[in-house]
Amino acid sequence: MTVTDVAHQPVYYDPYDVDIVANPYPVYARLREEAPLYYNERYDFWAVSRYADVERALLDWETFSSRRGDILELVQSGYDMPPGVMMFADPPMHTMLRGLMSRVFTPRRVAELEDRIRRYCVRCLDPLVGSDGFDIIAELAAEMPMRVIGMLLGIPEEDQQRVVDHGDATLRTERGGKMTEKETGPLATGEVFEDYIGWRAEHPSDDLMTELMNAEFVDETGTRRTLRRDELLMYLTVIATAGSETTTRLIGWAGKVLADHPDQRRELVADPSLLPRAIEEILRYEPPAPHVSRCATRDVEYYGHTVPKGSAVMMLIGAANRDHRRFPPDGDVFDIHRRARGHLAFGVGAHYCLGAALARLEGRIALEELLARFPAWEIDLDRARMSTTSTVRGWETMPAVLG
Repeated sequence: MTVTDVAHQPVYYDPYDVDIVANPYPVYARLREEAPLYYNERYDFWAVSRYADVERALLDWETFSSRRGDILELVQSGYDMPPGVMMFADPPMHTMLRGLMSRVFTPRRVAELEDRIRRYCVRCLDPLVGSDGFDIIAELAAEMPMRVIGMLLGIPEEDQQRVVDHGDATLRTERGGKMTEKETGPLATGEVFEDYIGWRAEHPSDDLMTELMNAEFVDETGTRRTLRRDELLMYLTVIATAGSETTTRLIGWAGKVLADHPDQRRELVADPSLLPRAIEEILRYEPPAPHVSRCATRDVEYYGHTVPKGSAVMMLIGAANRDHRRFPPDGDVFDIHRRARGHLAFGVGAHYCLGAALARLEGRIALEELLARFPAWEIDLDRARMSTTSTVRGWETMPAVLG
């Protein structure tokens, strides 16, 4: 079967179609059953949607390379990826860079943030008690992750919004647009950190930025060194953007999904020990990053068809996470009692998200504090608005009605 033949399947998937993105799950279900290997002729990419295929592709970095990025339009653009960035590298370079990052992004450092995160949530939510409602995104989901990244990097509170806005501008697109179509370019440059790096070099502290500046490693040439200034700027931009954007979407989806499932929300109010499992199920059910892309380094076979070398291949995490083969009996059912470990919301293998533990911690604390004050809410969908990005999926506004 030729590429053109595959493209003429009845099911159609388009990651830039705002109507599909608003609720992709009916299309995902058809892809899994009718076209587990899918080709989009308009945008010239392939996609896999079944859990086993997505997991296998994410694990096989030799066949599916990250060197041209992990976002479809970047993979296809020929954009010159910045050197020395973990997200844009394969092993052994990726292994070396990940080792550097894991030395400063430790479980101890994450755990030490819990009390500070909780205090910030209390500060956000206490003034809202007794009100008729509030915007979950504006009052908590967009604010708390930003503050946590500021805590990690040691950025003063008055500068944190500017830092996050800088990275956030990278992901924002026009409705149905691509990152590569923005006049500012597809990637943030990190210049927002320039002055702060200089100041921090003169005033070291116990924060991630100081450790990243001083951490020594052996690079691909065998040279022992620290990160160059351009590398450091890119690392800080990635941390600030990824660390705030995806967690904001997780908290937003928690508000929406629990409003849609009030019986399960009541269970969480009665028994907060269920919250860690609920967070996993929310991540499975509505992953903030519903797809990642790679470049095929060789011809690869799926279901009797060949994906040619050099092709852009999209792994549909959102589809895989609802595959009934992996999450029986019905992956489209939300169930906080499901053992959802094994979902792919944070990826798997070499590029498994280093910030997963932090995102889980933030999500759990946010829900604990929300449910302790507001055991019930509804979402005003007439005023709720989804965000416009081609990378993450979630809510820009989410007005919660109390009572």
